[in-house]
Amino acid sequence: MEKCLLLGNGGREAVIAEYVSKDYKLYSIMPYENPTIVEYSKKSEGKYIIGNPFDKELVKKFIQDENIENCIISSDNLLQEGLIDLARSLGLKTFGPTSKGAKIEWSKTYALDIVSKIAPEMIIKNYNVTNEKELKEIIDTYKDDSFVVKPEGLTGGKGVKVGGIHFKGKEEGLEYAKSCLETSGNVIIQDKVEGREFTVTGLTDGKNIVITPTTFDYPYRFDEDKGPGTGGMGCLGFENGLLPFLTNEDIEICKGLMKKTLEYVNKDSLEFNGVIYGGFFKCKDGIKFIEFNARFGDPESLNILNAIEVPFKELFENIQNKTLSEENCKFKKINTFTVYVVTPNYAVASSKEPIKFTLNKENIERQGVKVYFSSTKHIQGTDYESVGNSRLFALVSVDSSIEEAKKRVYEAIKGNIGDNLHYRKDIGNIYTH
Repeated sequence: MEKCLLLGNGGREAVIAEYVSKDYKLYSIMPYENPTIVEYSKKSEGKYIIGNPFDKELVKKFIQDENIENCIISSDNLLQEGLIDLARSLGLKTFGPTSKGAKIEWSKTYALDIVSKIAPEMIIKNYNVTNEKELKEIIDTYKDDSFVVKPEGLTGGKGVKVGGIHFKGKEEGLEYAKSCLETSGNVIIQDKVEGREFTVTGLTDGKNIVITPTTFDYPYRFDEDKGPGTGGMGCLGFENGLLPFLTNEDIEICKGLMKKTLEYVNKDSLEFNGVIYGGFFKCKDGIKFIEFNARFGDPESLNILNAIEVPFKELFENIQNKTLSEENCKFKKINTFTVYVVTPNYAVASSKEPIKFTLNKENIERQGVKVYFSSTKHIQGTDYESVGNSRLFALVSVDSSIEEAKKRVYEAIKGNIGDNLHYRKDIGNIYTH
């Protein structure tokens, strides 16, 4: 059985680990022992080491010492830092873009520039600001806080702030924009638009693209979409692969933009394969572009991979052979439901002191719910400890009924997780019908 290196250690990598380990010996370099990745490394007779996955010399030595043939990376920071480039230079077959390819995510101005060339009708009016004087002049043109502030670089899904939601009044928006300007030398100010936000995920071999089932994410920290934005508190997908407010025509428009973007990025050489996903708004005057990501979303990946019908090995090989198609990359017609459980301080306080908690994983799994760990270490038995101040683990269920999948997850939570943990209790209350 071939060996496959997976770099990254969040919930997204946990679900990738499960599906990769069915056909490959799973190898990993992690800063701490993610219990899910550890479990699947052992089950597949692979190997993991604790270390810094950004350390290119360490990664190179591990690849060479273990004779690893394949590499999968779906972490924004690792892609930006060129770990796929390193794996390619060592002759590995890879899933994920080079640093140059991933620029569509780590540089918002680059992505906007591409879309303005190939689909100007999808662009929301925006300004790329490089100095404080210009910033103040542009914000002064708005009557109120009806604008969006976007940092130029990677922010883990938490950096974009919307007027009237994340900041109140022009002055507060200006102060946040100034802080972004100081960090990277430029900041994007964009008109706030009315519409339904959604994401579309595509799997690609660099030329062909297959759209996965569309998912609906719950990014806000508290029930009723209150509180700060997060990496995602839960997610659901429907058996028809669409959301109630979307049509197949909407998806085709997004797919067309993503395909043209791949052609642009790969015009000189293959810089991009793996996953491309775009954020969009459905507005009265059409579909508008928000941003691109160059890897699986988290939690979206948990829903998508739990719906995939073909073995991951087949997907990987078709990507390598540039033969990816809707015929060889199919998805089950099934509803998927995910809830993330987090530390009390997640997204609301800066404290990163570890907290100990209990989780009865066996009981949860007996109820037909999967557990995927993220920022968590296993101590012993049902005792666990947080790593940093982030999402701890995700609970995922699939069913022919979205209501049954939802019920199963929330029933599994009762009595099986510690009282000191937080989660949203209203995932699935919106857009389930």
